[in-house]
Amino acid sequence: MRDYVAVALIAYLCGSIPFGYILVRLFRGQDVRATGSGNIGATNVARTAPGLGIATLILDAAKGLIAVLLSVFLFARIPATGQQAEYLATYQHAVSVETLAILFAVVGHMFPVWLRFRGGKGVATAVGGFLFISPFATLISFCVFALVVGLSRFVSLGSIIGAAIFPLSASLIDPSYSTPASRIFTLIASLLVIAKHHANIRRLLNGTENRFGKKKPEQIMAED
Repeated sequence: MRDYVAVALIAYLCGSIPFGYILVRLFRGQDVRATGSGNIGATNVARTAPGLGIATLILDAAKGLIAVLLSVFLFARIPATGQQAEYLATYQHAVSVETLAILFAVVGHMFPVWLRFRGGKGVATAVGGFLFISPFATLISFCVFALVVGLSRFVSLGSIIGAAIFPLSASLIDPSYSTPASRIFTLIASLLVIAKHHANIRRLLNGTENRFGKKKPEQIMAED
C-alpha cells in the first residue's frame, strides 16, 4: 500500500506541471487561462500560438510517460530471474503500478495544485502513458479518434469516443496488462477524460459545438 501511495503522489506531481501555462507565460507574456476556453491544454494554446500548442502537446504526453517510467524504476522493477510465481506476482504488481501512475498523472493534469486545481482534460497525458504500456490499444483509440474527427470534424467527439473504447481494446489486445487493479485504474482514467468533456457533450447535444477548422469566436472548441 505504501508503494501505491508513493506512486500516486509522484505521478500527480508529474502530471500537475502546467506546461501550456508555462510556455505561454514565458514566450508570450500571457495567461493562457484568459484566452479561448481558459484551458491549459494544447488546443487552447494552439489557438494563439500553434508552435507552442505542438510543444504543449508533446510535453503533456511526456508527463504521462515519465510518470510511468519513474513508477516502474522506483517501485516495480521486474527481476530478470527467479521462480515463475515470484516473477508473475512482480509483473502483475508492475502493471498495476503503471496504470495507477497514468491515472494520477491524468488527475494531476486535470487538477494541478499550482493553478488552484484548474487544469486540462488529460487526453495527451493519458496517451503518453498508455502508449508505453499498451501501444496497440492506444493506436486503435487514436485511429478511432482520427476517423471520428475526419468524418464529423468534432475534436471533442473523437476524444470522447477514443477514451471510451480504450479500456475494452486494452483488455482484448493486451491481456497481459489486464489485472483487476489495472482494469479499474484504466477505466477510471478514461471516465475522467470523458467527464472533463462535459461542456463539450452538452454543446454536442445542443448542436452548438464548434467544428475543427471552422472559426467561431463566440463558441468554444474542444481542447485537450
